[in-house]
Amino acid sequence: MQIYLVGGAVRDELLGLPVHERDWVVIGATPDDLLAQGYQQVGKNFPVFLHPESKEEYALARTERKKGIGHTGFNIDANPNVTLEQDLQRRDLTINAIARDAGGKLVDPFGGLDDIAQRQLRHVSDAFIEDPLRVLRVARFKAKLHHLGFSIASETMALMKTISASGELQSLPAERVWREFDKGLGSPSPDAFMQALYQCDALQALLPELEKRWRATDNLRGAAPNVGERLLLALRSASQRSANIAVRWALCCHA
Repeated sequence: MQIYLVGGAVRDELLGLPVHERDWVVIGATPDDLLAQGYQQVGKNFPVFLHPESKEEYALARTERKKGIGHTGFNIDANPNVTLEQDLQRRDLTINAIARDAGGKLVDPFGGLDDIAQRQLRHVSDAFIEDPLRVLRVARFKAKLHHLGFSIASETMALMKTISASGELQSLPAERVWREFDKGLGSPSPDAFMQALYQCDALQALLPELEKRWRATDNLRGAAPNVGERLLLALRSASQRSANIAVRWALCCHA
């Protein structure tokens, strides 16, 4: 059995950002192996366990195969033969597909370190389009890392547009959409979150009323050329003045 630190904790450590939680992946083990060591199983759809002391999440390595619409329409395979690379391959972005072993060695099969250096948000594989929630997640990462100069790779933006055009965004549960919007608008750069959603046509799918208003003009002297540009400016200003997310939601509703 091998255990690796994965995902956001590795990414944020490499970027010098605070690490708020740590996720681990376990290779070559079964649920019974972890239960025998005192881990508590908590995952309903995935084989996820809580460490008996740290209470951090440990997940068995798994692969996912698309079987239906939405972000939950997957067949999960978590047998002990699933490799670390196979587990990392199912992840959304290369910067989230880096692992670190107990000795501190980084495992980076998909070029995440290069993309961190280049400040790029890039998908791991074309399987990215199988999960519509990733459109919102990438927009949120854009907002989270905007101050560090990150941008969305053009080929990843193209896949985000493909998802938006597919109709699968509308299959997402409203509470999941709300949660991602709440995180995106609560980030240090809420304007980057909304701009990314507009650029990939997700606003048209999720908030058509706002998207329709985005390009509207009302000829206010000295104002930005359209409602969308004014909203981005207002969100940027609000984020510099206060962390009050209610103000940011109000700006979006007022637009």
